[in-house]
Amino acid sequence: MVDDGTPALTPLGAFLARDWVAWLAEKPDFATEVGHPDFNDRWIDDSPPGIEARRRHLIESLEAVRQFEPSRLAGAERLSHRLYRSLLEEAVRGLEYGDDPFPFHLGYPRNLWVPLNQMDGIQIQAGDTLQLQPRRTRKDFADLLARLRALPVAIDQSIALLRRGLEHEATPPRVAIHGVPDQIRGLLAETPAESVLLRPFQSMPSGLPESDRARIVADAEATYRDRTAPAVRRFLEYVEREYLPHCRETIAASGLPGGAAAYSHHVRWQTTTDLSPQQIHDLGMSEVVRLRAAMEALMRSTGFSGTAKEFHEFLRTHPSFYYASGPELLAGYRAIAKSIDPELPNLFGLLPRQPYGVVPVPDYRASNSPSAYYVSGSLAAGRAGTFFANTADVSKRPKWEMEALTLHEAVPGHHLQLALNAEIEDLPEFRRRSGPTAFIEGWGLYAESLGEEVGMYHDPYAKFGQLTYDMWRSLRLVVDTGMHALGWSRERAIDMLRSETGRSEIDITFEVDRYIVWPGQALAYKVGQLKFRELRTYAEHRLGERFDVRAFHDVVLGEGALPLDELEHRVRAWVDEELARPVPV
Repeated sequence: MVDDGTPALTPLGAFLARDWVAWLAEKPDFATEVGHPDFNDRWIDDSPPGIEARRRHLIESLEAVRQFEPSRLAGAERLSHRLYRSLLEEAVRGLEYGDDPFPFHLGYPRNLWVPLNQMDGIQIQAGDTLQLQPRRTRKDFADLLARLRALPVAIDQSIALLRRGLEHEATPPRVAIHGVPDQIRGLLAETPAESVLLRPFQSMPSGLPESDRARIVADAEATYRDRTAPAVRRFLEYVEREYLPHCRETIAASGLPGGAAAYSHHVRWQTTTDLSPQQIHDLGMSEVVRLRAAMEALMRSTGFSGTAKEFHEFLRTHPSFYYASGPELLAGYRAIAKSIDPELPNLFGLLPRQPYGVVPVPDYRASNSPSAYYVSGSLAAGRAGTFFANTADVSKRPKWEMEALTLHEAVPGHHLQLALNAEIEDLPEFRRRSGPTAFIEGWGLYAESLGEEVGMYHDPYAKFGQLTYDMWRSLRLVVDTGMHALGWSRERAIDMLRSETGRSEIDITFEVDRYIVWPGQALAYKVGQLKFRELRTYAEHRLGERFDVRAFHDVVLGEGALPLDELEHRVRAWVDEELARPVPV
């Protein structure tokens, strides 16, 4: 064997590397997202044997990782072992509540009893995954064609899962998914060339001969016409005529198998804490009171003399707070992002190599997407990170929210954190490419609070927008637990958000419906942000003049996304090390 200078993997490292690739083979769309090239020609196998294979894999992986004795591992490996074992144990617990055995999540664990809602499902994954695939070589386009040909099987497997869910009275609430048929309909077009599923075939590298390009496009259009479109129509007919009419009227997690126990499990998984729903609800209410006072003071500083409700209405309706067109809105986001970039070295000693772009949300997703979101890039796949800005219905997308959204979704929020995470040397791939929601989204919300430190929020309305978003995440603690644990109605949740924020009606209803179908996920943002802020305050207090914000940020991001207790241990150890250093003369 030729020695290429690459350090040999330890037994644990070799196991983690093998198991990671085995898991990517189990969920090929995730493999595409993280830039692994070997499974771009297929979809996840949701047949009963495929699901059983994932379940066996999960149990066997947990048994294998338990064979490693932690005391015999080096410090860094001991942490990876602890994180992997905990990740698998949580996934095994989730099997009781219908969660897919696949253990890695950047969002919400997929439920096999309810594999479709307005936030997730094959009707969204199909277009997104095909668009993410590399398109540089003949092999890339062969993979694209193979995946397009395989899509009808994936659709039929989704229909089978939905039927099984109906048999067990496990469905999403009807009120939250009424827009799903339009999402499915958005995959169809009068001609194949107009379908969003064929958009990846519209841009081909100049190095491909014209004859190859013509053949590939012809194959794609024939596949769409003869196989894909009929399957999508079949899916649409099933969801509209059979599934949606039989979805439940209730909204609480108690309407699903496992009820309150399932909700408590997902709360623990999402927040990485042992906080009860009631404790989280009370924490949210205390933050609402604090932020209400801050917003009142800022409102008065603008000279506005009316009530808070009137101010919110002013923010929602005054034409000066809105762009006239989607392209203008997109240009506004790009200008904000560009102005933040040069300020980042003041807050971070280490910045990612991977670039990012700001693009509009695809048309087929816009009506059921938030104002903005981020999709990770991949250096291996030659794909930059992407900050998606929703440019549809610009009269509902105020300027005053744009700075906070850019800070959260792009830099110094998700792009910076996730790109750095992917570039950390000597981390197992599962730690590069996944992590607790409380850390990832907690960092995003903490990043919003860094606005003044990177030259944002000079405009009081933009600052009010940041406070509005902070209030929004605090209200999530209240309304998520309210609806799923304390008996709140959907209308009560909407009314509370409407009364406490200046957000548009479209955002309010979208978000409440998101909390309904992803119980507990929205709790992670504020719980994580409070931990980041708590640890920064702790370090500033302990270190005094020796506190260096660049070093602090490098420490909290330096081991990738961690459970909050592990993050706290890391920061406290760093503070102790700094205090032990001799004071420079």
